[in-house]
Amino acid sequence: MIRVNTARQKFALNIDECAHAILKRGSKRTVLVQGDIGSGKSSILMMLAKALPTHIPIYFDATTKDLGDFMVPMFDKIGDEGVVRYAYNEELGLHLDKPVILMIDEYGKANPSVKLALLRLMLERKIGKKELKEGSIIFATTNLGTEGVGDILPPHARNRISIVTMRKSDNMEWIEWGIENDIDHTLLGWCKENPSLFHSFTQYEDPKENPYIFHPQAPERTSFVTPRSLEAASDWLKVRHELNATTISAVLIGTIGERGALDLQTHVAMADQLPSLESIKTDPTNAKVADSAAAVCMTVYRTLSCIERNWMDAWMTYMDRLHKEAQGLFVNGVRAEQYSRRDYVVQNKKFQAWCLANNYMYTTDKS
Repeated sequence: MIRVNTARQKFALNIDECAHAILKRGSKRTVLVQGDIGSGKSSILMMLAKALPTHIPIYFDATTKDLGDFMVPMFDKIGDEGVVRYAYNEELGLHLDKPVILMIDEYGKANPSVKLALLRLMLERKIGKKELKEGSIIFATTNLGTEGVGDILPPHARNRISIVTMRKSDNMEWIEWGIENDIDHTLLGWCKENPSLFHSFTQYEDPKENPYIFHPQAPERTSFVTPRSLEAASDWLKVRHELNATTISAVLIGTIGERGALDLQTHVAMADQLPSLESIKTDPTNAKVADSAAAVCMTVYRTLSCIERNWMDAWMTYMDRLHKEAQGLFVNGVRAEQYSRRDYVVQNKKFQAWCLANNYMYTTDKS
């Protein structure tokens, strides 16, 4: 494994830090977010849209554009002075009466002419005589240049923008997101057991050290694990009972790669050890407790994603039968900043009693 010591990688930001920086100064300075394949860079657009409901979010795919896609001459608009007027691409948002959040996706892979055409917009917020509305935000995304997927920027383009490196989420950060976004609980349990799924190829000199992820020195690895492909794998797992074994194996291999798919399916087989939700709700003192730690984790993640006020008491009774690590896993999940069910969980008397009994650093008035 390589130790990464460059300043840019040492000060790599997580996705929330990238979004916050863009939110604070993206109306004045364009930030180019560079990061690993499938690490969630483009989801920053929706994060900003949620924070700025008065802005219009716009997705601009730079890889699909050519120079002629920016301005088209309107020959019927030639004035008496013989000047040609131009129509601007609607995906730039120049025609809108509200401020926009313009994400220029895959800027590094754009045609050279497109990169040049966007320079003034990224620096001055205008093209030709058209200017974005006051307060508009522009940011761009691209892959790491060392991935070898064509992301090349000339020095004069780099000097007009602020380039930040976005690190991949670690497994626990992604699990917190997954709980809130309906990711299959068996997949979350696998991610808990395998933090290397979220490593960057920059950590490995030899691609064989991590057979799950993308590595530029392993071109035969056409499918691999990323946060994006894990979400896709979750969608397949949700319908696994409707597909035969060959089909689910094939689609998972084509989604997260051979090694990832086979290991995940071994993990999924443990899901049969899980108690049913109904047994926990109706008979928490006798509901089955899984034998393996991984299956217990899956039980906890499933509960975090679907717990309701009317069976909180039953869950707390059942949880008391689990080992302390699993109990702490549930409470830490509740403590996650984005956890949407926190309010009624922390209001539960049994939950409060557990926190007091275990001297847990948690108070309900912070919910």
